[in-house]
Amino acid sequence: MTNVASPIAERGYAHPEVLVDTQWVADHLNDPNVRIIESDEDPLLYASGHIPGAVEVDWVRDLNDPVRRDYIDKARFEELMSRIGVTPDMTVVFYGDKNNWWATYAFWVFQLFGHTNAKIMDGGRLKWEKEGRPLVREVPNYPRTRYVAKERDDSRIRAFRDQVLKHMEARKPLVDVRSPEEFRGERTHMPEYPQEGVLRGGHIPGAKNMPWARAVNPEDGTFRPAAELQQLYIEQLGLKPEDEIITYCRIGERSSHTWFVLTYLLGFPNVRNYDGSWTEWGNSVGLPIEKP
Repeated sequence: MTNVASPIAERGYAHPEVLVDTQWVADHLNDPNVRIIESDEDPLLYASGHIPGAVEVDWVRDLNDPVRRDYIDKARFEELMSRIGVTPDMTVVFYGDKNNWWATYAFWVFQLFGHTNAKIMDGGRLKWEKEGRPLVREVPNYPRTRYVAKERDDSRIRAFRDQVLKHMEARKPLVDVRSPEEFRGERTHMPEYPQEGVLRGGHIPGAKNMPWARAVNPEDGTFRPAAELQQLYIEQLGLKPEDEIITYCRIGERSSHTWFVLTYLLGFPNVRNYDGSWTEWGNSVGLPIEKP
């Protein structure tokens, strides 16, 4: 049985500094150098109650361009960070619902702009709530800052359609983190969601399936120890640390979670997230798909 209560530093991660536990967050609620950020799939959760002092970053409203199928640009990222009172030197700590899949998605977008002083609260909302820690409805109002961001750099951690096609043709590792039913083409969306948004079911040829949620403990949403993650991704999938790896799902949020696991917890240096994912691939003319 996994000892989910073990200290993060003892779990054998390559970069344990990117994770903090709920007690660390509780101890830093009034730290002026820390900003707690909630990012959820459910847009009603933050308003219903959040960690005291936490601000909300909504994945649609705050991170996506309203016109183009892309993320916000440098100017809009600077405006977001200035509005929520963040400076370039400030530590941002993300948490959210769904075992942190939207928290890791926001973390990933922040990395596009070089805000590397970022962490994830292990266990997310689920663990905070299960421990009976306080939730408030009061929305904090921090003094506005003048944040200056780096130019957005997609090259290191983001993959685009044509790059994925070349990656596939070169038979390099592709990790499909969706449910087995989506991978087999039996569904076009997650179970218990409307089956919409894509014309074809299946997966990118050559991809291997490892559902994102296998990386966390279902009891409290905390990440599994490194030894268990190695068993999943190295022993079962056959990935090697030196591999060039691309992760994908349906729209890039679940695959950002696996990107986080591979990059920070296992220390793989060359992992990119294909955020176009199956919504783009399954709807594109001329792209191959595979079914069992």
